[in-house]
Amino acid sequence: MTLDPTGRPLAVPTQATPIETPVWTTPVRRTNSSTVVWASIGIAVAALALMLVLVYLSTFLGAGALLVCLLLALVPLTLVILAVRWIDRWEPEPRPALWFAFLWGAGVSIVTALVFDLGVQIVVATSGVARPAGDFTAAVIQAPLVEETAKGFGILLLFWVIRGQFNGPIDGVVYAAVIAAGFAFSENIQYFGVAMLDGGIADLGVTFLLRGVISPFAHVLFTACTGLAIGLAARRAHGSSYLGTVLVGLAAAVVLHAVWNGAFFFFTDDASLVGYYFLVQVPLFIGAILAVVMLRRTEEKLTVQRLGDYAAVGWFTPAEVAMLATPRGRRQARAWAHGQPSARRLAMNRFIIDATRLASVRQRLVSAELHPSKRAASARPGATPDQVEEARLLGLLMSDRAQVIG
Repeated sequence: MTLDPTGRPLAVPTQATPIETPVWTTPVRRTNSSTVVWASIGIAVAALALMLVLVYLSTFLGAGALLVCLLLALVPLTLVILAVRWIDRWEPEPRPALWFAFLWGAGVSIVTALVFDLGVQIVVATSGVARPAGDFTAAVIQAPLVEETAKGFGILLLFWVIRGQFNGPIDGVVYAAVIAAGFAFSENIQYFGVAMLDGGIADLGVTFLLRGVISPFAHVLFTACTGLAIGLAARRAHGSSYLGTVLVGLAAAVVLHAVWNGAFFFFTDDASLVGYYFLVQVPLFIGAILAVVMLRRTEEKLTVQRLGDYAAVGWFTPAEVAMLATPRGRRQARAWAHGQPSARRLAMNRFIIDATRLASVRQRLVSAELHPSKRAASARPGATPDQVEEARLLGLLMSDRAQVIG
């Protein structure tokens, strides 16, 4: 016995299976032309926004200071990207999507924040509100709301455009981290530049220490709440709970951002600010790291479990599941493939990635079977998008295996 995409019994496929069966048609690596067009447009628009930000910064920093601050901003950016690469190793996200995420954070989100900040300044100037109150409102209320909403909308755009590859909370955290890294990159250039103009090298050094060394992951922590919520919604939310899940994540991001900004108003001396940082922010960062590690382990267990469903009915051998779904098995497989011809090495990498995506699709199908409304939808005539994707991935995996075996 084997299972069809919805978990119902089906005969085990053999070489006698009719050619019209979707799984055994020629496997095709899907290239959606509309997705390519939208991706190209999105990257171009976001890159243009980043160029506008750099031009804006150069108007009051000057070209020389802009270059120096840009190079300094690359240091915390590199730290974040290295962390993202580690998180993303289990199921690597498409490179164009990651580029869009970075450009959205560094360009579109910054432009949005600048426009709203200008609006706040106009309101403050025309309403007669004292400047300190205006600063507090802008930093603790307006900035968290606008910035986290702008960054979160970028994650939602990715979710809508590449829904088939946005598989869960880890994906949401990855995209959120890259968007936040882009935002912090542009923001750091501004902060470094202002510090250098106002106080010279000494102030620049202090600002770099605070933003580039002590707290390079601050924006990542905030926006990761939204990404995590969208990832959970992609996997488990149903109906109206989808919006609720996203709003809860966004609210958490705004609150954490507001608490971070507000600390600089309530703790005015260095000693109390340092104490607050180590008593509040450091535990939050450690908790976030532990949460990501737990999510990674959950993803690994889920991959083993879902590929095990296919192994139980003959699609994979137990040894292949261990190879495709465990860190040790993957290391051994890639080490073996490293000494093989290029075509076989690439096929092994595709074999691992396609299997991981198949496990994610299978998890969505299982969740649909457990939810009454989605179970009713899956019972209607015609295959659901996840069923079609499952069949496509199974075909690709058989092709991958054949190329690996050679």
